[in-house]
Amino acid sequence: MLYRLLQLIKKELQVLLGERRSMAMLIMPVILQTLVFPFAANMEVRGNTIAIFNEDNGAQSIEIAQRISKAAAFAHVMSVHSQSELQDAITKQRALVAVHFPQDFSRTLLSQPNTQKPAQVQIILDGRRSNSGQIGSSYVSQIISGYMAEKSANPQPSIIVRNAYNPNLNFKWHVLPCLVAIITTVGCLSVTALSVAREKEEGTFDQLLVSPLTPFYIMVGKAIPGILVAIAQGSFIALMAVVLYQVPFTSSVLLLLVGITIYGLSLAGVGLFISSICSTQQQAFLGVFSFMVPAMMLSGFVAPIENMPPFLQFLAKGNPLSYFIPALKGLFLKQFAAADLFQLMWPMLLIAVVTLSAGLWMFKMKIE
Repeated sequence: MLYRLLQLIKKELQVLLGERRSMAMLIMPVILQTLVFPFAANMEVRGNTIAIFNEDNGAQSIEIAQRISKAAAFAHVMSVHSQSELQDAITKQRALVAVHFPQDFSRTLLSQPNTQKPAQVQIILDGRRSNSGQIGSSYVSQIISGYMAEKSANPQPSIIVRNAYNPNLNFKWHVLPCLVAIITTVGCLSVTALSVAREKEEGTFDQLLVSPLTPFYIMVGKAIPGILVAIAQGSFIALMAVVLYQVPFTSSVLLLLVGITIYGLSLAGVGLFISSICSTQQQAFLGVFSFMVPAMMLSGFVAPIENMPPFLQFLAKGNPLSYFIPALKGLFLKQFAAADLFQLMWPMLLIAVVTLSAGLWMFKMKIE
């Protein structure tokens, strides 16, 4: 039986690797996303335009404006001379952030702490680009607060901020581990979900059923190639992350391979379940897409799971991607040991048992 299982696995790999089109579908997306994704999926704010309306023209407001112009987030400073011009710069998206210094800004700032009236600055954001606007606004607020703290007569507390595991807040250190998870998800799901559907579409499914292999062994033979593809793709991206993008890898390569294998098991069950209920490869592809989008949204990559409603947080507990992404970040940046990894692996093993059992049950239902 083991020999027959190996032959089935060999046949599946020959189908995947024997055609140039299939090879291109497995290789090209990995290369393209490795080259493009770390630069395209970048939430850093750099090189934007800021509009400044300075009604004060005092030394204090001019110095703050000069400090803002030196920030890496803002490559261009647009000087405007009225409230309508300020609003127009935001409305027509010529500026990401706008700053308005009122006429009494410097006078009020110099009169402190003798007066209780605070010096006020208005910051206007482009709400259509809410994430970038919030980050740009925080930069401006830090510059203004830092200046006011320097000029204040009262001693200010010294605050030192240290970013653990990513000292320079390099965004690629966040993106590349996540990309390992995303690519392995696409590769493993596509291979497993299309396998049974392809047999049905090409008319070879009945031949598979009359073979000596039981449904269990057929499912295993269909699952293993997808897991092997996930291991190969994940290992390639991890290698590129370290070599090409200088992302530190602080854990064991063996633990990385174990993590990808367990994650592949959980995905194989999902893919085979989708494949079993679909009659064509097109239907299977749509099923993969229907799973991928919610899985990505509930993974914590786009937004923190803690910020989601309780119902979605509950659904995220059944999403293998929500465990694999923290595991990858731990392996790359936090020097995960086997015990640390196991805390995130056992939920994925449980998901794998459930999904593989569901896939086998559906497969048996379809052939009976």
